[in-house]
Amino acid sequence: MFVDLNADVGESFGAWTLGHDEALFPFLSSANVACGVHAGDPVTMHATLKLARQFNVGVGAHPGFPDRVGFGRRILEASPGEVYADVLYQVSALAGMAASVGVPLRHVKAHGALSTRAWTHAPTAQAIAQAVYDVHPTLPLLVLPTTLLETEARKLSVPVVLELFPERAYLHDGRLAPRSLPGSSIHDPHEAACRAVTMVKEGRTQTLDGGFFKFKADTLCIHGDNPNAVEIARAIRAALEAEGIEIRAFAVPPLFPPEVSA
Repeated sequence: MFVDLNADVGESFGAWTLGHDEALFPFLSSANVACGVHAGDPVTMHATLKLARQFNVGVGAHPGFPDRVGFGRRILEASPGEVYADVLYQVSALAGMAASVGVPLRHVKAHGALSTRAWTHAPTAQAIAQAVYDVHPTLPLLVLPTTLLETEARKLSVPVVLELFPERAYLHDGRLAPRSLPGSSIHDPHEAACRAVTMVKEGRTQTLDGGFFKFKADTLCIHGDNPNAVEIARAIRAALEAEGIEIRAFAVPPLFPPEVSA
């Protein structure tokens, strides 16, 4: 039994630092790198990619709404054409920078409100999926299961990787609980680790109303801006490995661009 463990990283900007990426990377098998639009900047992107190479962590692009002030967590009324161009631009930028440091781009994951809108808004979901497909048809897209983003990606035969969040609470329908709700974010490493083990071993997770919903997870995500992100990652990895669950990057089709030999 194995699972991928990913985190959202590279979210610092200029002289402003967010998260503890260097301390977080040793616990990960994949990383979603901000593309300089909702967070990050070219220098941060480049440094984060070199960290991923150093720790042999798979790299993914993490495009979001162009909303630095709101950290990409406010829904913008962007047209499908704008969403398509924004995602295409961000993924292409990270792919080029990744190639410059000799690491392949392995996946894409929409950030924050862009992802949330794509759960239930088909034009946004289709625009994201089309942009990923147009960068490369075999580039996988990380998705929350049972959402329209998963549906639209599968329509285009974009490979999907199903993702769960052990440090976020869920609603009964399998959606992430809004951050405005009490208990929506989990900061206790032990609780997050217990949830991660349940997600992987039992294929289910508890909801805010005390029930459970079931689906399989290919990857578990830790938010790099969580104040306890490093402690949570350490606890989750230790708990999973104690249960005999291997942490390793999910399998992907031929990588884009082809992996560069050292």
